[in-house]
Amino acid sequence: MIPPASGWRRKKAGLKGSRLLLPSLGLAAVLLLMAISGLFPWERPALLAFQMTLALAGVGFLLLMLFRIQRYLLDPLAHLRHWALRMSGGNLAARIPPSGKGEFSELARDINALSDSLEMLSQDLDAQVRKQTERLAQKNRSLQILYDVAASINVSRDLNDLLARFLHTLKDMVEAKAATVRLLTEDGRMQLVASLGLSQEVREREKILSAKHCLCGSAIVEGEAVRQQSIRQCHAAMGHPCLPDTDMEMVAIPLQYRGKILGVYNLFGEKGKMTSGEDMKELLTSIGRHLGMAIEKSRLDSETRRLALMQERSRLAHELHDSLAQTLASLRFQVKMLDETLQQDGYTHVAKEVRGIKAGLEQAYRELRELLVHFRAPLDERGLVPALESMVDKFKKNTGISVFFQKACEDVNLPPDMEMQVLRIASEALTNVKKHSQAHTVRLMLRCDKEGRFQLLVEDDGIGIREAKEETEGEHIGHRIMRERARRLGGEIKVESEVGEGTRVLLSFHYPQRAKVA
Repeated sequence: MIPPASGWRRKKAGLKGSRLLLPSLGLAAVLLLMAISGLFPWERPALLAFQMTLALAGVGFLLLMLFRIQRYLLDPLAHLRHWALRMSGGNLAARIPPSGKGEFSELARDINALSDSLEMLSQDLDAQVRKQTERLAQKNRSLQILYDVAASINVSRDLNDLLARFLHTLKDMVEAKAATVRLLTEDGRMQLVASLGLSQEVREREKILSAKHCLCGSAIVEGEAVRQQSIRQCHAAMGHPCLPDTDMEMVAIPLQYRGKILGVYNLFGEKGKMTSGEDMKELLTSIGRHLGMAIEKSRLDSETRRLALMQERSRLAHELHDSLAQTLASLRFQVKMLDETLQQDGYTHVAKEVRGIKAGLEQAYRELRELLVHFRAPLDERGLVPALESMVDKFKKNTGISVFFQKACEDVNLPPDMEMQVLRIASEALTNVKKHSQAHTVRLMLRCDKEGRFQLLVEDDGIGIREAKEETEGEHIGHRIMRERARRLGGEIKVESEVGEGTRVLLSFHYPQRAKVA
C-alpha cells in the first residue's frame, strides 16, 4: 500500500461543511413538513396556504441546490477536464482557476502545485537536453577537427602550409582576433611560421624569439594549453606592442610529440570572449599533439629523403671506385711502365708525349678521387648552413686561407637534393680557390628573402682567372660542373674575374615553396 503524501490530512467528511449541505437539509425539511402537514387539524385555507409556502420554500431550496451543484461541482469538473486536455496537448502552463473554498478548491490548488512542479521539471529537462546537445555538437566539431588534422597529416606535402591552414581553424574555433604559429629551432629559439592579424612590422620584429619568452615558455615547460589574462607582460618582454589593443588575453598551445615540444600556437582575443573551459583546453592540447606528430613526420620524411640521397651517392661512389677508378689506376701504371721503357730505348721524343698523357691521367685520377670524397661525404643532418660552416672550417684548416662566412638567411628550408647541389657548388668554388687563385682571403655569403630567392656568393682576392686559352682543363671542367648544378636548381651562376683582382662566383636560384611560410 502506498502511504499518503506527507502533510496530508482529511479536513472534511461527507457533506459536512459542503456548499450542498444547507439546500439539502432545507429540501428535506420541506418534504417532511409536507408529509406531516395533513396530520394537524388545520382548516383547509390555512392548510393550503401552509403547503404553498412549503412548496415555494422547496422550490427555492431546489434552485439553490442546482446553482451550487453547477458552481461548485460541475464547473470545477469542467475546469479539470479542460486542464487535462491542455496538459495532454503539451501545454504545461495550463492551470485550474481557483474557486474559493471547498474540496474542489483545495484539489485545484494541489493540481496547480503539481503542474508547477511538472513544468519546472520539464524546463530543467529541456535545459539539460540543450546543454547536452550543445556539448555533443561541440564534441562532434572537435572530432571533425581532429579528423581533419589526422587526415591532413597523411596527405599534406608542405608542413608550413599545414600549420598555416590550421591556424585559421584554431582562430575561428576560439573566436580569437589574432594568431601565430612558431616552430622551435635547434638553438632553442622560436621561428615565426605564419600569423593572422599582425602587422608586417610586428612580423619582422618577432620573426625569431627566445623559447623562454613570456607565456610561450610556460606552454613549452608545462606541455599543455595555458591562458594568460593580459598580454602586457609580453609587450614589456618584447619592448614593443604586438597588437594595438593591449587589453587582450592570450592562449598558448604547445605542438608536441611524445613529450618533445616542437613549436607553439598563440591565440589572442578579447578578455572573456574567447571560448574556454576544460573541454576546449583538452581539445587544443590534443590538436597540438596531432600537429606535433605532423611536424615530426615531416622531419622524418626529410631525413628519409636525405638518407636515400646519401645512399645513392654512396652507391655511385662505390661503382666509380670499382670501375673507373680501378681502370685509371691501371692506365697510370701502364703509362708509367711505357715511359720507363721508352726512356731506356732512347725514344725521348715519344717519351715526352707519354709524360703528357701521364700528367693528364694523374689529373683525371686526382679529380676522380675528389669526386669520390664528395660523394662519400655525408650531408649534415642539421641543414645547409651547418654544412657550409663545417666546410669553411675544414677549408681554413687545410689551406690556411682566411674565410669569412656571412649568413644573411635565418631560415634555409630547402629539400636535401637542393641543399646538396648548393653545397657542391660552394665546394667546387672553394676548390678552385685552393688550386688556382693564390688568394689570402675568401668571403662566402648565403642570402635569401621571404619571396624564396636565394644567392650564394664566393669571392676571393687572388690572381683572378687567366685568359680562356690559358685556362687549365681542371678549371674548365669545374666551371662546367657548377653551371650544370645551377641548372638543376633552376637558377644560374655567374663567374666574374679580372687578372689580379680576384674572382667572384655568384649562384642565384628561386625556391617558391619557401615563400608560403609568411
